Amino acid sequence: MQDPNEDTEWNDILRSKGILPQKEKEVTEDDIVNLVEQTVKAKLGNGEKAIEDRDLDELDELEDEEDDAVLEEYRRKRIAEIKALAQRSKFGAVREISAVDYVSEVNSAGEGIWVVLHLYKQGIPLCALLNQHLAELAAKFPATKFLKSISTTCIPNYPDKNLPTMFIYHEGEMKQQLVGPIAFRGMGITVEELEWMLGQTGAVDSNISEDPKPKVRDVMFQSLQSQKDECNDW
Repeated sequence: MQDPNEDTEWNDILRSKGILPQKEKEVTEDDIVNLVEQTVKAKLGNGEKAIEDRDLDELDELEDEEDDAVLEEYRRKRIAEIKALAQRSKFGAVREISAVDYVSEVNSAGEGIWVVLHLYKQGIPLCALLNQHLAELAAKFPATKFLKSISTTCIPNYPDKNLPTMFIYHEGEMKQQLVGPIAFRGMGITVEELEWMLGQTGAVDSNISEDPKPKVRDVMFQSLQSQKDECNDW
C-alpha cells in the first residue's frame, strides 16, 4: 500500500483533486525560535524593554523570572492538592463514641462526609470480628469516618438480637442500615466482603466491583466436578 504522506507525483495529483488532504507544513527550527520569541514578547507587556534590546544579563534574569513563575505556579497547585487530600483523609481509625457524641459525630459530620457507625457489645464474636475488619478498612479509607459504640450506651435498651448493627450516614442523613447477624453473613464474613458491602452504599471508594463471596452454586459445582474427576481416575 502506498504511503499517502510520501512526496510522489501521484499523491500530489490526489491532493489537487481533494482526495488526499494537503500535507501539513513541516515545523522548522526557525519556526520554533519565532514562536518562543513571540511568547516572551507577549509576556513582557507594554512599556517594557523589547527582547532584542536586552543584553545577556537581562536575558538571563528574564529566564530566571520565567522559571520562578513556573515553579511558583507548580508549588501553588501542589499545596492545593495536598490540602485537599488532607481534608479528605483526616480520619483513618475507628473511634469510640457515646450517646452525647451522636449529634456532633454523626448528624453533624460535615459536608461530603460518610460515616459508618457500628453498634456492638462485648462478648459477641461477630461484633468483635467486625471491629477488626473496620479497623483495617478505616486505615484503607481515611476519608470515611468510622465509629463504634456499645449498643446500650448509644441507644438505651437496644436489643442484643439486633447486633451487630451498622448505620451508614452521608452528610448527616442515614443512607443504609445493616441489622443482625444475617445481614453480615455470619462469622464467615471477610474484610473484602465487608468492604464490598460498604462500597455498594457509597461509604467507601472500593475497587471491588463484584461480591467476593463464593456463590453456593459454584461451590456445589466444584464439589461435583471433583467427585466426577475422582471417579474417572478409577
